[in-house]
Amino acid sequence: MTILMMVLTILLPAAGALALKLIPGLNADRKRLYLVTGCALLADCVLAAITALCGDAEWTFLRLADSLPLMLKSDMLSRFFCVFFTVMWTVPVLYSYRYMEHEGHDRRYNMFYLLTLAALNALAFSGTAVTMYLNFEMMTLLSVALVLHEMTKDAIAAGLKYLIYSIAGATMGLLGIFYLATNTNGAVFVPGGSLDASAMTVSPTVMMVILLITLVGFGTKAGMFPMHAWLPTAHPIAPAPASAVLSGVITKAGVLCILRIIFYVVGADFIRGTWLQQTLLTLSLLTVFMGSMMAFRTDLFKKRLAYSTVSQVSYVLMGIFMLQPTALTGSLLHIIFHSTIKTTLFLAAGAIIHQTGKTKVSELEGIGKQMPVTIWCFTLASLGLIGIPPTGGFISKWNLAQGALASGTGIFSWLGPVVLLISALLTAGYLLPVTIHGFFPGKDFDYEGLQTCECHRFMLISMILCVVFVILGGMFPGAFTAFFGRIASSLM
Repeated sequence: MTILMMVLTILLPAAGALALKLIPGLNADRKRLYLVTGCALLADCVLAAITALCGDAEWTFLRLADSLPLMLKSDMLSRFFCVFFTVMWTVPVLYSYRYMEHEGHDRRYNMFYLLTLAALNALAFSGTAVTMYLNFEMMTLLSVALVLHEMTKDAIAAGLKYLIYSIAGATMGLLGIFYLATNTNGAVFVPGGSLDASAMTVSPTVMMVILLITLVGFGTKAGMFPMHAWLPTAHPIAPAPASAVLSGVITKAGVLCILRIIFYVVGADFIRGTWLQQTLLTLSLLTVFMGSMMAFRTDLFKKRLAYSTVSQVSYVLMGIFMLQPTALTGSLLHIIFHSTIKTTLFLAAGAIIHQTGKTKVSELEGIGKQMPVTIWCFTLASLGLIGIPPTGGFISKWNLAQGALASGTGIFSWLGPVVLLISALLTAGYLLPVTIHGFFPGKDFDYEGLQTCECHRFMLISMILCVVFVILGGMFPGAFTAFFGRIASSLM
């Protein structure tokens, strides 16, 4: 049963994409096109939920060699990521129906949208490092079409940059997979790792250098320094719903790969207390601060949000690299809350651009009077990203700070929370001006020529759903915290 459900969660979006290709007349009938897409995604949500209730299972569907099985594996982490990927991929569909009217090429967009979800679910259920690498590359090749969608000169340049960085990062990850394959007690992901430190074919120092390259490589997708430059280029160019999933979901694919390498292949004990852990923490905290500073200094609206993603996803990485259960719980919480928050912010930015044509923060004076519901959604999501209670962002950052203080990582035990606080202040500095100047443009503002231009209700529904989740998740976090706490405890 579990194996069947795993396979179906992967095949259903692919089948939906095939249906979009084969059903005639969809180019002229957008309503029917989005109905097919929406039904495929909703059905996949149901399958993902059923799979989440099933037990552990694994299925080897192909062997490239005796020691290189291609395997699907269901465990707590894979089931969580499958549900996460599928639900967050479904949220922007109603929004897309109205937004993509002025973008065109809806059939192509929706086909690649569904195929990318199929690759993400295959990545979630990957049972070995080689399977994970192949699905990671497939996800990259399919998702680049979302960046290229407009096919302008800037879109092509951004898509190529995304592709080059992603393939370079995956190649760096493949280097580690080569070495780890000969130094582990089996290819299958195992909680706690299967690295045989007593029988390694290379010295521990060399292995740590290889691991550093590997983790930085997979960290490319998560926007970690020094492989972050693709993100602020690609996200502003893509259509707003694509930007939302690139920021909220695709970046977490890199996080998943890092989790698998550290906790299911190498094991936390091999890294804990070493120069490798210190280097990884340094890179993650540097990325948090740098991303916040760049967002603060950027006037282009969607680019500001893209730099914010660079910063916020490294909150997740910092918690992982602390190698401490509470910090890891905070990271897993931040995965879901950052995704819903950043989806709201990008969708709000897209709605503003769609309705007014304004692309810079400095142009948004009075926007709260024109689009009050959109800016209220933006404001509440911003408070969540800053970490103001009772939002979900506060809960995840609280666990990250508590885990850092209890991690025993020397200077990073206190430096981590300090950087998080500084980043929170910078986050307030680059997000709240949209609200302040949007609702309170000043006495010299021309109120006479102001016209209400709120976006369509379909576009609002996606934003409102995300905001409600962020607030309710912060008010009632017990179930999420307990679930992620069980995952974290099983890996330490």
